[in-house]
Amino acid sequence: MDELKPSPPNSSPLTPLRFLERAATVYADCPSIIYNSTTYTWAGTFRRCLKMASSISSLGIRRGDVVSVLAPNIPAMYELHFAIPMAGAVLNTVNLRLDSRTISVVLRHAQSKLVFVDYQSESVVLEALSLFPPDSERPLIVLIADDGESGIPSSKRDFYGNYEEMILNGDPNFDWVRPESEFDPLTLNYTSGTTSSPKGVVHSHRGVFIGAVDSLIEWSVPKEPVYLWTLPMFHVNGWSYTWGMAASGGTNVCLRKFDATAIYAAIRKYKVTHMCGAPVVLNMLSNVPDRKPLEKPVYILTAGAPPPAAVLLRTESLGFVVSHGYGMTETAGLVVCCTWKQKWDKFPAAEKARIKARQGVRTPGMAAVDVIDPESGKSVKRDGKTLGEIVLRGSCIMLGYLKNPEANTKAMKNGWFYTGDVGVMHPDGYLEIKDRSKDVIISGGENLSSVEVESVLYTHPAVNEVAVVARPDEFWGETPCAFLSLKEGVKEKPTEKEVVAFCRSKLPHFMVPKMVVIKEELPKTSTGKIQKFVLKELAKVMGSTATSRM
Repeated sequence: MDELKPSPPNSSPLTPLRFLERAATVYADCPSIIYNSTTYTWAGTFRRCLKMASSISSLGIRRGDVVSVLAPNIPAMYELHFAIPMAGAVLNTVNLRLDSRTISVVLRHAQSKLVFVDYQSESVVLEALSLFPPDSERPLIVLIADDGESGIPSSKRDFYGNYEEMILNGDPNFDWVRPESEFDPLTLNYTSGTTSSPKGVVHSHRGVFIGAVDSLIEWSVPKEPVYLWTLPMFHVNGWSYTWGMAASGGTNVCLRKFDATAIYAAIRKYKVTHMCGAPVVLNMLSNVPDRKPLEKPVYILTAGAPPPAAVLLRTESLGFVVSHGYGMTETAGLVVCCTWKQKWDKFPAAEKARIKARQGVRTPGMAAVDVIDPESGKSVKRDGKTLGEIVLRGSCIMLGYLKNPEANTKAMKNGWFYTGDVGVMHPDGYLEIKDRSKDVIISGGENLSSVEVESVLYTHPAVNEVAVVARPDEFWGETPCAFLSLKEGVKEKPTEKEVVAFCRSKLPHFMVPKMVVIKEELPKTSTGKIQKFVLKELAKVMGSTATSRM
């Protein structure tokens, strides 16, 4: 046994790029991408990606160079998830809604050699490049033109070329660049940077391969699903379903922009079977007035923030089958899911929604997940009450933060990746997030979960969205401050005092918000997460209060 070692026949590096190669054989004539009036097949997508990879390589892009993309959920964005690494480069998808200053920081930090830019983002990218220091090297820019447009107007002299022209001029027989090691970098994704400078998260071919297959297994995705892209592909590469859809021969239905009306129209027109989205998408879908249930079930996977049970209940009553998971930029996708048990089907709807609101257990591809006391490093009691930090271990964990050894040392130690999320472990081994460590409110020495208060507020019939943050208090140290928006068409709008009274009837005294602020809309990130850091600053500006001794 000891003499049997890895050899070339049994140790070919794992890479999700082979999913496309296989799809071009198995699903050659099946639709790969649908966008407006355009439909591609998997054979056609493979050919287009090879030609684009060839053109990228001809620009002098070499193994390990970073190539960036700023684009919405359009065919080019999907194709570049394969074409860029097939040229040997590292894929860097940039958040579309970042300002020019942050984009400039990202491109300089990544040392990007080439940037593909959707026409709607050209001005912000040109401004970002203008912020480069005079002596720094600037990347080439390729324009992804308006839908159906080809060529570059004479005014676009800042651009090297046009996306479709690069495909036209590429070699369909290009010998794409395989990874030398499965630990070679595949992607560079930047964290949101909402509280500090964004960090560059590097994932390997191996990690993404395992994460993509793992996600398909956990969600029980069948062959040839019809997948609607409501989750931005720039957000953790669409939780790895960009590559996963190739593995399953799915149809990628792309939308440049969407709202509830567009989603429901796409579901009907294309017979959508699967989609992903943050809880804000569930809230959007379930708040459409007089909405009729779906003709056929649509499976929707949600993550990004703990979804309130009330929102889950409303969404499932419309015919969506909701699965709930947990992941981060650093995990390449979802690594914890609320794996459903058949015996739970017998429970009342409200109880099922409460159970489904938990994050769950590790996916099959993860080695270990735990909740530990950050001081002792020991597992907390499995009582559903004792708080601790969520830690992870497994192949889907990032290689590390680019050029940031201090952050790597802080995040990865003692054999674990420390998430910074606070949670509890239930007696049945299911994990539940209670807060980000930075969002826990400490009031009178009590640790107060903002998520629990938000879950109660979401049960109010007039409430649309909620965020609870800490407000300085001279007596208690901090007290909960609730920001909320109301549903459209609400006839009797509740007052702040009425909302406080509602909370008093359902929460322990110390958890009741001492202040309620009703706004038209809450600030959000591009992926639909409510920007609590903005609201925290607003709460601070309101000042501390010495009268909150309720």
